[in-house]
Amino acid sequence: MQSLKTLLESRKFETAITALIIVNAITLGLETSQRAMEAFGPLLMVIDKVILAIFVAELAAKIFVYRGRFFNDPWRIFDLLVVGIALVPATANFSVLRALRILRVLRLVSMVPSLKRVVGGLVAALPGMGSIMLLLSLVYYVFAVMATKMFGPSFPDWFGTIGRSGYSLFQIMTLESWSMGIVRPVMEVFPWAWLFFIPFIVCTTFTVLNLFIGIIVSAMQEEHDAAATAERSALQHEQELILTEIRALREEVKALRVDERN
Repeated sequence: MQSLKTLLESRKFETAITALIIVNAITLGLETSQRAMEAFGPLLMVIDKVILAIFVAELAAKIFVYRGRFFNDPWRIFDLLVVGIALVPATANFSVLRALRILRVLRLVSMVPSLKRVVGGLVAALPGMGSIMLLLSLVYYVFAVMATKMFGPSFPDWFGTIGRSGYSLFQIMTLESWSMGIVRPVMEVFPWAWLFFIPFIVCTTFTVLNLFIGIIVSAMQEEHDAAATAERSALQHEQELILTEIRALREEVKALRVDERN
């Protein structure tokens, strides 16, 4: 079991699994091409099944080695879910699950340390992002109600209800055709409308959304610092072990010299 654990945790094994994930991503992409399927369809299907079998064998080996500790690592659970979806029969009502096989590509996240740090930073940022989402929802609700009351009678397709106002405001927030598509037609009827839309853009696009970026960057920096601290601690521990061994060797050499003199 120890030899199997060493193999599963070796760098070469992780590199091989990563290469298989990339190959699987390419084959799944080729399956969407009619010309590729006509030329290499059976081969692509065989490659897909072989790679899936290797993934299943890998997970089975990890469950055998780690047993109950397998579920202590969220990345192993993630791999289990991604591979498990591919094992669901893609027939009848479950035919849509066939498209979800591409989720196996997400295993790259669990295999590449830099990607794991990015995801870790995003997860760490979720609490702060929740607060920003609440703030953004309040701002949206206030502006949606105002837009519905002010512009709804004249522009029912854009601002007839709170839902339509919210969708139109979302388009404005993303700056997608906001000026020529919505704001200028509204200003032809209400010349003062810019006093409403400009503060909305400033509050959402240039302020609230930038808070998301700030929180994510801060969380990723903390994740990077934590990883760097762990690496420094591990390196320091190894150095202490080496120094301890060197001191022990010196003591042995001194003891041998004393014996030779006697």
